[in-house]
Amino acid sequence: MKNAPEGIVEAGKIRLDKWLWQARFFKTRALAAATVKGGHVRINGNRAGKPSQTVRAGDVLTFAQGRIIRVVRVVAPGTRRGPASEAQTLYDDLTPAPEPETETFVSPNPRYEGKGRPTKRDRRKLDLNTPGALE
Repeated sequence: MKNAPEGIVEAGKIRLDKWLWQARFFKTRALAAATVKGGHVRINGNRAGKPSQTVRAGDVLTFAQGRIIRVVRVVAPGTRRGPASEAQTLYDDLTPAPEPETETFVSPNPRYEGKGRPTKRDRRKLDLNTPGALE
């Protein structure tokens, strides 16, 4: 198509940065473009070089989002950045489930866990119960 408007998708293809933005993986399109430009996005296992690289249905994208490595399959190119429920229809999430954490924090004083800081009187009682350096 010659001089196609911004919202029209040609033959099921769309720019990578635009698709990541429309699927609501990134808050702004500029942030999506910067992630792609930085070499942090892979399309079907190959590093995406430019934000203008096209994606189509069936492509598998791998990228970091926060502390999670996301793996998604493109189901459809988007036509607009709509609500989250519409954005979730654009992809299948293939991200593996996170491994459960084996080490958990155990509070030295379970009585006050989640209840805020103990009062001065409570701290004195706790100090009396612990053995000192001379004992």
